[in-house]
Amino acid sequence: MNNSPLSNKNNRESVSISDELHPYNVDNIDGQIQNLLTTMSKVGFLIDVEVINNLEVEVEDLLKKLSVRIFHHIGYDINLNSSKQIAKLLYEDLELPSGKKKKTGFSTDEVTLKKIKKLHPIIPLILEYRTVYKLKSTYLESLRCRIEEDGRIHSTFLLDVASTGRIVSRDPNLQNIPIRGSWGEKIRKAFIVPCEKILIAIDYSQIDLRVLTHFSKESKLIEAFKQNQDIHLSTAMEIFNKKASDITADERRIAKTVNFGIIYGISPHGLSESLEINQKQAAYFIKTYLDKYPQVKQYLDLSRQNALKNGYTETLGGEKRYIPELKSKNHFIRSSGERMAINYPIQGSSAEIIKLAMLDIDCEFVRRKLSSSKMILQIHDELVFEVENEEKDAVIKIVKEKMENVVKLIIPLKVSIKEGVNWGEMTEILKLEMAIK
Repeated sequence: MNNSPLSNKNNRESVSISDELHPYNVDNIDGQIQNLLTTMSKVGFLIDVEVINNLEVEVEDLLKKLSVRIFHHIGYDINLNSSKQIAKLLYEDLELPSGKKKKTGFSTDEVTLKKIKKLHPIIPLILEYRTVYKLKSTYLESLRCRIEEDGRIHSTFLLDVASTGRIVSRDPNLQNIPIRGSWGEKIRKAFIVPCEKILIAIDYSQIDLRVLTHFSKESKLIEAFKQNQDIHLSTAMEIFNKKASDITADERRIAKTVNFGIIYGISPHGLSESLEINQKQAAYFIKTYLDKYPQVKQYLDLSRQNALKNGYTETLGGEKRYIPELKSKNHFIRSSGERMAINYPIQGSSAEIIKLAMLDIDCEFVRRKLSSSKMILQIHDELVFEVENEEKDAVIKIVKEKMENVVKLIIPLKVSIKEGVNWGEMTEILKLEMAIK
């Protein structure tokens, strides 16, 4: 018998689920949502082929220009997609520091090259070439090949049961389409809607951090969320011991990375690589965070202890994940288990919440006979809808209400809403009002 907050229908203090509207069993979220995922796949996402074709031409031209610049620097041609040839160029011909040698030779991965990018002008060019080449091979070519006769891409949506219970997208992976920078915007412009329809994207604001706050009952985080403060700015104020007006953009960026890193059980080494700082600084940021948020520290410590004692950890809905890695004699395997003990309850609970919201929304669409508006994509904490213009206001009202009220945590769930005729040019129509003091 599952007595978790999500499944206990009598526990209205912990969770608020409208039983009157829902035929599904909360104890079996994954089983209930599979039909919805199949429907989403059948609907698909409409693609502007001309945008894809034009981007491919632009990318090919840029790759040629980058190649010419690199070859001009070194005086000869090489295969820029060959790790062995890049390694020979950097570590033998240019005699740059190579770091630790692996079984396959010296590393030329992104993390390694970023560490030495200031030592020679071709390294930033190689990094840019790889970014653009990945854009071509992983995204543009893959997307074009997946467009079906109806002009749409029909991704397959699956449940990542073995990991955090999240929904994943495959063939192609639409959850991995770039979002940042000019290239992200350009690619997303290819994702469109038919005439008389509009694209609506609604995403949870900081859902993982809100779940962490719910579990840890950290008073400072509770206050920040209840006051609709910029949570990363609030954390920066704590870490750097400054007023909001004195926090720099870089300090907020550091605080944001630490906030999300804590959820993943990040180590000083991991944080140092993310922020491109030394491990001593990274360790200081983690320690300062945990000193400033003692209830978070207590929760993380208890999560590890309970997982070791019980052999598993669990989500808000009572889903268990067994972690045999915690008893490994190998330090790296054991550390991986400790990260799972921290990460799974938070991300797994967030996944449960959004899956419940999806079922909630789908059920209400059916009840209200909004058959022309469709849920077409889920990206972890975001839902994307293809909506009939006449149904836009009703859809936004339903989705916002269902997402924000599907469960009742100790701090409110909040969403932001965007609309547009393509995925790359979305206008924010509802944004959280930040009460920054």
